[in-house]
Formats: sequence, structure tokens, C-alpha cells
Amino acid sequence: MRPAPLFFSAVAIWGTTWFAIKFQIHAAAPELGVALRFTLAAVALIAFCAWRGIALRFSRAQHARLALLGVLGFCLSYFLVYYARGYIVSGLIAVGYSAIPLVNMLLARAFFGTAMSRRVTVGGALGLAGITLIFWPEFARVTADGPLVIGAALTAGAVLVSALANMVMTGLQKDGLSGWAPLAAGMAYGGVAAWLCVLLLGVPVAIAWSLPFAASLLYLSLAGSVLAFGAYYALMRQVGAAPAGYVGVMSTVVALVVSALFEGYDWRVATVVGIGLAVLGNIFALHGPARTVTPAAAVSARNRTA
Repeated sequence: MRPAPLFFSAVAIWGTTWFAIKFQIHAAAPELGVALRFTLAAVALIAFCAWRGIALRFSRAQHARLALLGVLGFCLSYFLVYYARGYIVSGLIAVGYSAIPLVNMLLARAFFGTAMSRRVTVGGALGLAGITLIFWPEFARVTADGPLVIGAALTAGAVLVSALANMVMTGLQKDGLSGWAPLAAGMAYGGVAAWLCVLLLGVPVAIAWSLPFAASLLYLSLAGSVLAFGAYYALMRQVGAAPAGYVGVMSTVVALVVSALFEGYDWRVATVVGIGLAVLGNIFALHGPARTVTPAAAVSARNRTA
């Protein structure tokens, strides 16, 4: 599949999953919600791989890296997101995730030696200015120990952990491992890690079952996890981690629209200007002749199958 449909699929799904999480945190503990979500996603993916005859065989070294991907990308990062969702509205969490392209580039520099250009520096400054502008009206109304500060800190942690997971996947793709099989294994490891946390932390396995909870669980597991991550990682393999991270910017716009419609999020002039700056900054950083090709993009030049 070409990059454009992969991009828009991930944007449309992830732009709405922030709101769907609302029905999870009010019905089950965050750890339990994450465990259920990625267990269901892993079972669906493993069944799909079995049906399509896709082998789920990996070396010990690959299993170790897939386990790290699962713990970071499908366990810890989502614990932080679910906790943050208890303090701030979904749109603001999505705004934090719009910084993912820039964090990806910084980590790619640290882990893979990817060069950074002046365009990246200027674009990053514009993006961060836009994110700060969106958050500013909310920060102005709270104290240092307020819910917004806690939610923002949890979101920042989730963004960093998610970006680290992207680096793990970039390394796997650099070594030629991509497609549904590693995604299934990673989500299986993430589900197991989440269940271990449930047991070790003594989290009660109690669920307030309802139709919204069941529907949101299915949506988050099958669409928000299987389909969206499948599209995102395929996109990342084709164009690189940093450009693929631009999904986080555009899904922010979708999330803010959903948050305004269903949660009463108040769009202001600062919101519109901030989004404009964030989008402009990421376009400036990720497009044009100065854009850096990541290791994942180099791999895709040799293997273009989606």
C-alpha cells in the first residue's frame, strides 16, 4: 500500500482513539484496560497470521528486541496515556503527541547517528512554540500541583516512551524484520507485560461492563491497535520514523475536533494559531530537500513491499 492511504488511515483512527479511552478508564483500572486491549489485539493478529500462513518464528535476539518493543510501545506508554487521560481531556494528550516527529528525530540522531539539518532545528522550534501556545491558556489557570501539570507530565513520559519504541522498531526494520509478524509478537509481549503488572501491583480485576466499554475496547484493540499500528509501522518503513511521526500532528487536529464536540474542549484563537504553528513547523522540518532519510527509509529502498 502506498504512503498516502497508510498515513490517512492512521490519522483517522488515532485521532478518535483518545476519546474512546474515556470509556475504558471509567470502567477498569488503567493497567487492566491496557492488558485487555493488547491481549485482544495480539490474539486477533496471531489468528490472522495463522490464517495467512505468516510465520511467527524469530531468533532469541529478535525475541528480546520484540519484548522491549512490547514493554515500551504496548504497555508502559499506554499506562502513562491512560493515567494522563484521568487528569486532562483527550485533545490535550493528542497535542503532546504532536511532538513525536521531533522526538523521533532527536532519538534517531542519538541511536543511529542520523544527521539533523537547520530546517529541523527551525521547524522544531516552531512546533514546540505551537504546542506551548495551545497549552498556555490551560496552564494559566492551574497551580504547579494541579491536574493539568500532572497530566502533562504523564503525557510527556508517554511521548518519550513511544518514541523509544519507534527506535526499537526502526532497528528491527533496519535488519529486515517488518510486517504483521513482529507486530503480533510485540503486542503479545506488551499484553503479557501488562498482565504481569496487574498481578504484581495487585490491581483488582474488576470491570464495570457496559455497551460503551465493550464497543470502545473492540475499537481500541482492532482499529486503534491492529489497523493503526499496522499502517503506521508500514508507513515508517517506507518513509522513515520522523516523517511517519507527522501522523501525530494531524491526528491532533482530529482529536481536538472530537474533544470539542463531545468533551466541551474550548477552541480559542490560541488553539488555532498553535495548531497552525505546529503543523507549519513539522512541514518545514520534514519536507523539502533538507529532509534526512532514516535507516528505515534506507531499508525500504531495498524492500518496497508493504
